[in-house]
Amino acid sequence: MLSNVFMSDTLFFNLVEDFFAILGPCVIESEAHTLFMAEKIASIKKELAINIVFKASFDKANRTSYHSFRGPGIDEGLRILERVKKDFGLSVTTDIHEPNQAKKAAEVVDILQIPAFLCRQTDLIVAAAETGKIVSIKKGQFMAPQDMSQAVEKCRCAKNNKVFLIERGTTFGYNNLVVDMRSFPIMQPFAPTIFDATHSLQLPGKGGSFTQGQREYLPQLAFAAVAAGAGALFLEVHNDPLNAKSDATTVYPLEKAAPLLKKAIRLYQETKSFFSEEVSNPGDSCTEKRS
Repeated sequence: MLSNVFMSDTLFFNLVEDFFAILGPCVIESEAHTLFMAEKIASIKKELAINIVFKASFDKANRTSYHSFRGPGIDEGLRILERVKKDFGLSVTTDIHEPNQAKKAAEVVDILQIPAFLCRQTDLIVAAAETGKIVSIKKGQFMAPQDMSQAVEKCRCAKNNKVFLIERGTTFGYNNLVVDMRSFPIMQPFAPTIFDATHSLQLPGKGGSFTQGQREYLPQLAFAAVAAGAGALFLEVHNDPLNAKSDATTVYPLEKAAPLLKKAIRLYQETKSFFSEEVSNPGDSCTEKRS
């Protein structure tokens, strides 16, 4: 257990130190496809010489339609993600939706992701934090960036300081999202902040039984976020986007990922000196008596 915590501490330190990326398909479509994607992403990691975390969901519990593809489930999904780690040497992340999934997922994954719709669920965040693994929390589409300090505090009150925040757009009327670039300097004092470029391009529910999106604007938003202070990019990628089983209108073409990341790295190196890399402690309010 202590060894796992030490490895988690080391990974967190390495990720915070320099630009990194989270790449992978939205959902585990099959074992063969996931391993194919992992091999390609491991090649990108070697080519760019940066840290890359592989991402895929074992269950998409918040799909628009009851009939949408959700994934293989936690047992089969974690088995496949464990193969990704062993076969390709990649760190992995996946999202959890219930507190009882945290401990089981932590046996395999390096980063436990809290979905945006669940970023206020105290029991879920605390369960993830108590595993000792890194926790990444997506900012809810309904949340002000300054209010995410409370989500970070929940992790720290559970004795876990290894936290990332992820910006993924804010609801702008019906079926639309916008990205407020002020989110990055606002949230950075709470925890290192990542930009989820693909989900920020969603048009939620606009397709009726599915979510539409505007993939064509991804480079502009990604570069703007890096310039605004994002320390990493989260890109869901796919070798055949139009036939992806989840988020087909926003997943980024796999072959375009490396060229985009090369430009993002250059931009990050040019702009990082303008931003403080210090992450402030939100204080000792977790020791206060709950009212």
